[in-house]
Amino acid sequence: MKHNTHKDEETSMQHIAIVGAGGKMGYRVSANLKGAPYQVSHIEVSEAGRQRLRELDITCVEAEAALRQADVVILAIPDNLIGRITAQQESLYKPGAILIALDAAAPFAGELPEREDLTIFVAHPCHPPLFNDEVTPEAKQDYFGGVAAKQHIVCSLMRGPDAHYALAEDVARRMYAPVMRAHRVTVEHMAILEPVLSETIGATCIAIMREATQEAVRRGVPEQAAHDFILGHMTVLTAMQFGLMGPHARMSDAAIKAVEIAKRELFAPDWKKVFEPKAVAESIRQITTP
Repeated sequence: MKHNTHKDEETSMQHIAIVGAGGKMGYRVSANLKGAPYQVSHIEVSEAGRQRLRELDITCVEAEAALRQADVVILAIPDNLIGRITAQQESLYKPGAILIALDAAAPFAGELPEREDLTIFVAHPCHPPLFNDEVTPEAKQDYFGGVAAKQHIVCSLMRGPDAHYALAEDVARRMYAPVMRAHRVTVEHMAILEPVLSETIGATCIAIMREATQEAVRRGVPEQAAHDFILGHMTVLTAMQFGLMGPHARMSDAAIKAVEIAKRELFAPDWKKVFEPKAVAESIRQITTP
């Protein structure tokens, strides 16, 4: 009798283990996977984390028992601990198991086990978009995502059979729910998106904007006026720069000139070097170093 290997493989993968289930991200993942069509085991070593999970009516189990039968292992642990913890647990992972990392840093840095029978999958949230269609107060104030506001995610099958992708993406959609688009990219792409695009560039520029706003207040501008002014301008300027207002919407000539002058004052001419592979690798090395 001829068996449908792909179908059998998918339907047999029912057990999920969450490592670090009571931590910052682990708690979110645990909450979102309640009611999922999988058997979920929760692994948490800290008493504080275990207590938080009790609030969700979740009881933790020992790592060895859960990992030996887990088809999917979600690594909800800090980047700088993943290498050490997965090395300790490597012998417990079931052959053919899917390891899901929540960030590309550790996989990109080669911190995960080299066992060829383990699938490595990475899934990371984009967080709720700045421009959205949310209408409820809960969704409007869910700035992180994974609670009430819809968000997109990025996923990468770093290693393993393509047949594992559908299951891993389904788990990712559920743990980051509600999800709109799930983009399939490479781990190298994910390393460019974070830390480079979102943190090295995005977070830094926003931090500068926050400091500039504080400086305006220090110089006498009423704080609420400064906040209203810059946040309102962030909306219209972002929409213009990303082409969301149509092809003909553009900044004024004066604003364009101000940007050209300020870029020379505020940024080094070669600032895009942060995207070079060596710079990306060094940034991730620093993140994953204990």
